[in-house]
Amino acid sequence: MMYSVADPYRLDQGDLSFDSPDTVKSAMVRAIAENRTHYLQTAGVPRLRELIADKLRRRNGIPVEDPEEVLVTHGGIHGLYMICRAMLEPGDEVVVPDPEWPPAAGNVLAARGVVVGCPLRETMGWRYDLDELASKITPRTRVLYLNSPHNPTGGVLTREDLERIAAIARERSLWVISDEAYEDVIFDGEHVSIASLPGMYERTIPLYTFSKSYAMTGLRLGYVAIRDAVIRDRAKKILFYTASNVASVVQFGGIGALEGSQDCIATFRDELRARRDLFYRGVRDVAGDTFSGQPPAGAFYAFLKIDPAWSRTRPAPTEGARPERAEASPSWSMVEHLIKHGRIGCVPGADFGPSGEGYVRFCFARDRKELTGALASMKRLFGVPSLPERARC
Repeated sequence: MMYSVADPYRLDQGDLSFDSPDTVKSAMVRAIAENRTHYLQTAGVPRLRELIADKLRRRNGIPVEDPEEVLVTHGGIHGLYMICRAMLEPGDEVVVPDPEWPPAAGNVLAARGVVVGCPLRETMGWRYDLDELASKITPRTRVLYLNSPHNPTGGVLTREDLERIAAIARERSLWVISDEAYEDVIFDGEHVSIASLPGMYERTIPLYTFSKSYAMTGLRLGYVAIRDAVIRDRAKKILFYTASNVASVVQFGGIGALEGSQDCIATFRDELRARRDLFYRGVRDVAGDTFSGQPPAGAFYAFLKIDPAWSRTRPAPTEGARPERAEASPSWSMVEHLIKHGRIGCVPGADFGPSGEGYVRFCFARDRKELTGALASMKRLFGVPSLPERARC
């Protein structure tokens, strides 16, 4: 449907409008000029692995002892695929958040594991009820998958949350996959890497990407750290079988990112906070009660609840829509309405799991012009009067 409308507002894509910093681009240009275009070590350029290990120690507090523990991947999703294939046997259960980024469950299934969803509670800032999380663990559970800051809700697990989760993992002899792709996009609270807690790096595989922190989404560069030698050896084989090595020029871009100024991280975060506030103010003003929800503590998504009254009176599916899906799903119906009539890209909450039904995800990492255009289109769709008009009413 997005390709069926002219000049859409691409609030569906989880992509930043920022350009990669000059430190990244100049390092890549230099790598090309120096003919750094040949095969590399499977696990990554040694200098990049050294820089990543140092970053993990300094910024994340993870006790990485040797750069050999670091594996460079073709983006975060490749890293997750690699971890799941290296860790899981058929029938192993993995507890994942619900709602959750679909590739998390998809990679568990690809490794013939079993996905066990545990709801995140909007009333708790899209965090777990930790007693409920503990109740999901069975003798078949092997891994707890964490994603904080969280896609799609923007929830951020607190230090106290992670300490309790760490205790559960130790008591039940569980592994933890900690997806920290949005580690630098925190608006409220702090980001804590669970692998930094006492005794947790031994049973945690932290997963990162350059995509969000350095606006390198299309370059596909990520990394994991694995202390366990057996799992790391398996993962290294999967890395070789699936990529041989990550693109050489991209890895040198990663070196430029880590060796250069880190000012872009704070600059991006400050602008994303401004865009978050702009979008939430606009939604309240132009859509009235159609959508509700609090601004997220992290990441760059607005996960908004659809007013049930709209769901009861929603328009019939339009040409090009999927009537059977829209009829069964309020979030699909809303998304099709927004795309077809408002040119507003977004993603149905149902795509993120059962607990996502009734919600819509918008990405507010787009530039301000695109956000304000989407809001103006939304105002035309829902017919909410301007603030002075509402005051007169």
